[in-house]
Amino acid sequence: MFQVPVTFAYGFAGCSEAVRASIMQEFAANGAKHLVLSNPLISQIMADANLPKKLQKEMSDAGLTFVDAHSPFQGVYDPIYPDPAYRPQMIRRQQLCLQICQEMGVDTYTIHVGNDFHYPDIPLSKHIDNIAAALDEILPVAEETGVTVGIENIWIRSNVSPVLIELKKRFPTPYLGLCFDAGHAHLMEEGYKFEENAVAPGWRMVGCEPVWQQNILEEMLPDVINCHLHDNNGQWDDHLLPGQGTIDWKRIVTLLKKAPRLKNIQSEVALGKNNISIRSLVEKFNELGEL
Repeated sequence: MFQVPVTFAYGFAGCSEAVRASIMQEFAANGAKHLVLSNPLISQIMADANLPKKLQKEMSDAGLTFVDAHSPFQGVYDPIYPDPAYRPQMIRRQQLCLQICQEMGVDTYTIHVGNDFHYPDIPLSKHIDNIAAALDEILPVAEETGVTVGIENIWIRSNVSPVLIELKKRFPTPYLGLCFDAGHAHLMEEGYKFEENAVAPGWRMVGCEPVWQQNILEEMLPDVINCHLHDNNGQWDDHLLPGQGTIDWKRIVTLLKKAPRLKNIQSEVALGKNNISIRSLVEKFNELGEL
């Protein structure tokens, strides 16, 4: 059994209030206790000041709570965003997201630091400095709100685990940690086996070949505060149910249970895309907890 809350990501993008409430009730009926405050929900809250109270009532009626959150991403939400005219707006948005998390009772907040292939003419070292400069302004608000920020490993040169680990070293605050994404790590550990894969194009757009990795979770483990669990076969970012791909879940779960800073376990399985029921999802995460 996991000793930290298990949370389930569901986007709710485009859902009516009735459908949203029904989905929450279905999660609860199948044994879920917590949902993720998803990036679509945060974006909707920014546009509708009345939505937080509606969401809180719907969640309370279902017997659920929000525990963790995922930042909106791409463009002016990403700390890597280089345009000096818009970086202040990016920082304000991230600070507002943290205040929303506080209002919604969220404990951890995951950020994508951004993809350098969007700005291939800028050196990686400059991108890392830009990310650090943004965190320098975001993290004081994390401390004020009591929400811990997790920066997530992806598979692009600017957000692989060595970059994130070095960024964490710049900020000793307990309000910054790492978000371990199991599916993304598997792509970096296994993608080299496939002639076509999710990893190589992003690296080649900045003029280099992928630097493949092994034992990513072991390296990240001391500062992992939350995690995104989903499966794939090492080639594409499929967000499958654990067991439908080739990830060694016994290894992953055994390590996560030793993570000294871990605050929650999150499913980031794509239900609709992969035709997976809420019932089978919750059952699978119960099984993972027993590994």
